[in-house]
Amino acid sequence: MSFSDLFDSEFKNRNKGHFSAIVRVAIADGDLSKEEKEFLDKLAIRLEISPAEYEEILENPLKYPINPPYLHSQRLERLYDLTRMVYADHILGPRQKEILTKFALALGFTPGNVPYIVDKALSLLVMNVDLDTFVYEMTNMNK
Repeated sequence: MSFSDLFDSEFKNRNKGHFSAIVRVAIADGDLSKEEKEFLDKLAIRLEISPAEYEEILENPLKYPINPPYLHSQRLERLYDLTRMVYADHILGPRQKEILTKFALALGFTPGNVPYIVDKALSLLVMNVDLDTFVYEMTNMNK
């Protein structure tokens, strides 16, 4: 196996883990809304998830571990995706917020700050901010 194959494989597994995490958030309330399904469809394309992998992950989203990114900005990008999924159907159930909190911890955010981070992320999504604004606001929330 060449170095580039190893890199591609690791990148692909990281994307599967990220997609799997978002699927878990989407199905946390017991069903998959039309908006959540549309979001998953678009995200699968962006993350290069094949149709076969998509179906496999929908059937068993616990199969792939969450692989937190090293860079803070990449963790914020993943948090943005997860928060958008939680907010996709505009009904924030307590279970979805609980799962978003667990994923924020899994992404490597500091446990003491996670409740504030989750609340801030959700408030930014209520304002319908884009990814760049989200990352900027989350990076500068204590300044």
